[in-house]
Amino acid sequence: MQKVEFELTSEFIELNQLLKVVGLCDSGGAGKQIVASGQVRVDGKQELRKTAKIRAGQQVTLGDVRIVVLGESGTDGA
Repeated sequence: MQKVEFELTSEFIELNQLLKVVGLCDSGGAGKQIVASGQVRVDGKQELRKTAKIRAGQQVTLGDVRIVVLGESGTDGA
């Protein structure tokens, strides 16, 4: 499984935007379609809310890619 680390610079990022900024889709709209298809898991659970707030410490999985969301200091927020 490929691991991608994303450093969060605000309180949260919307799920569809996270998929876009890490390069898993070309636009926020494409990210919304991916989420709606049921392919995305947040912390191991299927997530269907396209604009779910993703915060430091959470992990998002799409296929064989796992995105680890870090806080500004490079920590997992826990």
